[in-house]
Amino acid sequence: MSQSHHNPAPLTLDEAAIRRAAETSHLKEGAVTPGILPYAKEICALLNDALATEWVCVLRYKRHYFTASGLTSTPIADEFLVHANEEMSHADRLAARIVQLGGEPLLDPAGFHARSHADYDDSTDLDSMIRANLVAERVAVEVYRQMIQVIGDKDPTTTRLLQEILTDEEEHADELSDWLDRA
Repeated sequence: MSQSHHNPAPLTLDEAAIRRAAETSHLKEGAVTPGILPYAKEICALLNDALATEWVCVLRYKRHYFTASGLTSTPIADEFLVHANEEMSHADRLAARIVQLGGEPLLDPAGFHARSHADYDDSTDLDSMIRANLVAERVAVEVYRQMIQVIGDKDPTTTRLLQEILTDEEEHADELSDWLDRA
């Protein structure tokens, strides 16, 4: 019984793109090589929206950290602070990548609300705080999943960064879900 073998397409590199990357007239573009260039501006726009989301999350978590009260609040508030610091790290990493791609991180707080995928929350009871943070984390998980899918192999470095952040956001959502039963 003979098997039919299909000849797969050869694995070849785009030599013209490699030569363009080596052109000294483009050295100021740094990491933005010909393969990323067509997408860099759009990727920066997506990253800036994610950056605004991270900042809103930092502010929401900080508010909840400082205002949580009640018998069960201390360990939960402490977790809010841990999450705030991790979201700040995400924001820093996103801003650095935007700059690396030749863009500018949009850090004017006046624009955060309009660009953020998540909402700010000024709840005063612990259960509402946990729920608001869990909703925001679930939104972040979905946003990062979609960004990973959309950007994909157009920019593998950004995709890898987003995958790392997604892992953190999923952990945050799981932790908050566990806290729902304890508050």
